[in-house]
Amino acid sequence: MSAHDIDLRHMHRALQLAARGQGAVEPNPMVGCVITQEDRVVGEGWHQRFGEPHAEANAITAAESRAAGATMYVTLEPCSHQGKTPPCAVSIIDAGIRRVLVSMRDPFPTVDGDGIASLRAAGVEVETGLLEEEAQRLNAPFLKLVQCGKPWVIAKWAMTLDGKMATPPGNSQWISNEASRAVVHQLRGRVDAILIGKGTADMDNPQLTARPPGLRVATRVVADSTASLSSDCQLVKTAGEIPTLVAVGPEATAANRRRLQDSQCEVLVCDGRSHVERLRQLLDEMARRRWTNVLVEGGGALLGSLLDARAIDEVRVFVAPLLAGGSGALSPIGGAGVDAMQAALRLEDVAIEILDGDVYVRGRVAEDRTVGGCQPAGTP
Repeated sequence: MSAHDIDLRHMHRALQLAARGQGAVEPNPMVGCVITQEDRVVGEGWHQRFGEPHAEANAITAAESRAAGATMYVTLEPCSHQGKTPPCAVSIIDAGIRRVLVSMRDPFPTVDGDGIASLRAAGVEVETGLLEEEAQRLNAPFLKLVQCGKPWVIAKWAMTLDGKMATPPGNSQWISNEASRAVVHQLRGRVDAILIGKGTADMDNPQLTARPPGLRVATRVVADSTASLSSDCQLVKTAGEIPTLVAVGPEATAANRRRLQDSQCEVLVCDGRSHVERLRQLLDEMARRRWTNVLVEGGGALLGSLLDARAIDEVRVFVAPLLAGGSGALSPIGGAGVDAMQAALRLEDVAIEILDGDVYVRGRVAEDRTVGGCQPAGTP
């Protein structure tokens, strides 16, 4: 095995370790680290939870004295500043590590090359770019938040084989089976927010919670221009227990806003002239709160507005082997749509799985698009 192949093998392992932090470390990035002596692994680590030691520190602790003179493989540039934890670059230097391979530079302003520069200034050999694309794709939500000031938007829906989200009268429970719903609960347990439209709230009266609980408690967000969400719905009735935000328009009356606030809902006024403008304002606010991943569970009008805004990054779809029919039945995505099929969003990295008969399709939007003039690293 060549030296390059050895380096690839250890960096692949570091990326596998990094992925273990998903849902626990955000808004920080997922990072994994491997330390070797003459191709023998002497320490491993990953960033396990926000505010706790970084991957490099965990790997150095595991390696103990064997870190001296060793090679480190790390998926993201080590930090060089004092934050919630000590600077990793200093820990690497103090441990006596002689060579560091870094997959990708950290664009976070307080790092952004300083970690690499600090290591090199101390005489540490640093190489960058090994499996960089894989590292960028792993942390695409973090990169979008840092570089574009927007959260990563995951669009999710369940539909019948003939593309219906509900029957003409509005019944949708249940299209997907228990195995599919279990996957949705896992998704809910790792995101920062779950967004739905008022129509979905009225029709389904959902809880929008992860059952069983996940690593995170997502804020439930309802797009409701008139602030007319019923006080008797589950979201409002449990707002004192689970964070609930209602995004309203300027036409929402003061009485309706006050009613929701009295039920312990947070009310956010978005004053854009169109639904698309208001959604962009809502996404901006989510980014200001450092929400990294947002799961959108419908309905069709909301998903259509997000599609029109080119704000969808990832798709999770559950197709049940059912035929519902009905020309008036709801379809997954409304909005203006595209005029030509060539303009339709295309997915890449598509994966298809059978869940007890349901077809689970997931992938990332492959369109070359910018976000406010920003094209984040790690996006197609």
